[in-house]
Amino acid sequence: MDALISGLFTADPFPLIAAGGFVIGFLVGMTGVGAGALTTPMLISGFGVAPAVAVGTDLVFASVTKASAAWRHHRLGNVNWGILGYLAAGSLLATLVTLAVLNSATIDTDALAASIRKVLAVALVVSAIAIPLVPVLMRKQPDLESRAVSARPIVTVLFGVVLGVLVTLTSVGAGAIGVAVLTALYPSLIARRVVGTDIVHAIPLAALSGAGHLSMGNVEFGLLGALLVGSIPGILLGSRLIGIIPDWLLRLILSVVLLYAAYLLAMKG
Repeated sequence: MDALISGLFTADPFPLIAAGGFVIGFLVGMTGVGAGALTTPMLISGFGVAPAVAVGTDLVFASVTKASAAWRHHRLGNVNWGILGYLAAGSLLATLVTLAVLNSATIDTDALAASIRKVLAVALVVSAIAIPLVPVLMRKQPDLESRAVSARPIVTVLFGVVLGVLVTLTSVGAGAIGVAVLTALYPSLIARRVVGTDIVHAIPLAALSGAGHLSMGNVEFGLLGALLVGSIPGILLGSRLIGIIPDWLLRLILSVVLLYAAYLLAMKG
């Protein structure tokens, strides 16, 4: 494995990153999760990209890919705007504060890189647990909402704060972790609205975080282009093959990959 990783540095990186983007896009198309959790560790461990650049590039990548789903979820009524508003109130403010801290001239870049690896490794383990857990939680939900869903402002804003910090530092958390926690917080909210609310909330969060990293020079457009070239056909193919491969098997594979990525990052730290 070490020889394989070393070989990635000597090969032409564009087709390799595009191939990685295709695999990530395929998994996203099949399961709906995994983009942020897989892209950043792939760039750091597989291609030696600086952690801050990997996070910034992934955030812009996520905002572009998820934006295509926003209008569809809104048109289908899959977004609970009240809950989304509380989430965004916490996450966007936390993102601005985190970006201000990262932009401080007193930040030690080497220490920051090590911290990002450690936080990312923990976030990947949490995501690996959340991904197979989400379908179990959603099966417990009613098919139809029997009553109006009352927002829980304080706890939702606080969760938004946690997501804002986590996503800004690691680009991970807005997908599987967001869906799992929202499902636990709002058990009467039907599954499609949990997913729709989470996806639409992730768009401004990723866009704001990505813009902040862009202003700090943490976005590499060559990497971004390679990821998009590979991921777009991967998403299209994956979405067409839904149902052929069991969802539980895909989620299990995804969890194993995330745990291995966490291990690689921990060893690098």
